[in-house]
Amino acid sequence: MENAEGPPPGGATDHQEKLMSTTTDLAVPSLAASVRPTVWRHGLAAATVASVVTTTLAAVASAAGVSFADGSGVSLPVLAFTQLTFVFSMLGVVLAAVLARRARRPRSTFVRTTVALTVLSVVPDATFGFDVASALILMALHAVAAAIVIPVLARRLVRNAATPG
Repeated sequence: MENAEGPPPGGATDHQEKLMSTTTDLAVPSLAASVRPTVWRHGLAAATVASVVTTTLAAVASAAGVSFADGSGVSLPVLAFTQLTFVFSMLGVVLAAVLARRARRPRSTFVRTTVALTVLSVVPDATFGFDVASALILMALHAVAAAIVIPVLARRLVRNAATPG
């Protein structure tokens, strides 16, 4: 209820309230649409899943008779798969976070870099004196972990500076 002299003391006119409501309604959706899930949260989840999966597969392989012993007779304990998978997956998360801030094309740079690092990661499996079954299982476990972690992180990165992911 406005009087002839203007709006009531301390109150807003209907026009001002509508304008404020419209402005607020427009601002909230655009803010919500611009917020994306973090690389860290999804990376931590992917690292955890990859660790569980590789450890489970290593335990199954070990139960089936794969020794995971290198040329000197030292055998990898099953929990080493959990630890190593988690640590190296989290290094991938750090790499993704850095590339998200610094790379011109973070997604493609991340995928190319991590695929190359995964290929390089199997070199010790082939050269440290593991028997053929152990080496092949170790190589497969590297590929499994990469297949879990890399796509999750890549989806969180934009394709290039001009188009969001």
